[in-house]
Amino acid sequence: MNRWSGFESGRLNRLFVAYKPPFISSNGFLQRLKRKYNVRRAGFSGTLDPFASGVLIVAFEQYTRLFALLDKTPKRYRAVLWLGAQSETLDIEKITSVCEVPAVSIEKINSVFMELTGEIEQFPPRFSALKVGGQRAYKLARGGVDFAIKPRRTRVDSLKLLAYCHPFVTFECVVGEGCYVRSLGLEIAKRLGAAGALSSLSRLSEGGFMFDNERALDPKDHINLPRNRFLGSERTLFDAKKCAAEEFAIRANGDYLVEAADFFVVIRIQEGNVRYLLGHISAT
Repeated sequence: MNRWSGFESGRLNRLFVAYKPPFISSNGFLQRLKRKYNVRRAGFSGTLDPFASGVLIVAFEQYTRLFALLDKTPKRYRAVLWLGAQSETLDIEKITSVCEVPAVSIEKINSVFMELTGEIEQFPPRFSALKVGGQRAYKLARGGVDFAIKPRRTRVDSLKLLAYCHPFVTFECVVGEGCYVRSLGLEIAKRLGAAGALSSLSRLSEGGFMFDNERALDPKDHINLPRNRFLGSERTLFDAKKCAAEEFAIRANGDYLVEAADFFVVIRIQEGNVRYLLGHISAT
């Protein structure tokens, strides 16, 4: 039972991994989850394209404030690349043409995968949630607006060929933040001498987040910050009252997770001053 009035008891704080089916937007799927769990406030992290399926990190109520603190990298995907398919969206949603292309060798595919492993530069898809001039790129693309997207540096940790049944190349990749697998698929196709688009894409994991039947997770297990201990009254933290670095077990500059009996806060210590990055969050 919570000890202080005003402690938002009765609200369903919940962090879990859902599995988004293909051909529904991430937001549309979130609305389904809100009805399923009968909650009003919900959010997700890591938008999946409508045609894609897989891991979607979902939070309810207070836990929606935690997304920026969660450790969500690297990301692992399974994809099927359709060689010879031309698509505005770089996926199966807007295929404009399909042409026959000659088969390639397994050795050639693996060679291309090696070339694209590590730090790479890629152009994000024009149909993406990336903001261009304050607007989402996909909205500009759908409206027929002419715009340019700058290339960006990203990281591909691994590329593994799972199957090749011409013209379909099935692969798994582990990538860093900001990597677009649709753009990666297009680059693979180009280096194989063909057009290409993804016919399937599934996100298997984000950091330590994997699908487990929507099991509730302890967010503290996924916040990649060192733990600190407050030496004074927990009520001070609960009310986000001013305190000094000397009141903590660790006083060095840095960001810390501080746990109390039934809530936690995130603080920043800098030159002896303490600032709350996140006020009290119920631990239950």
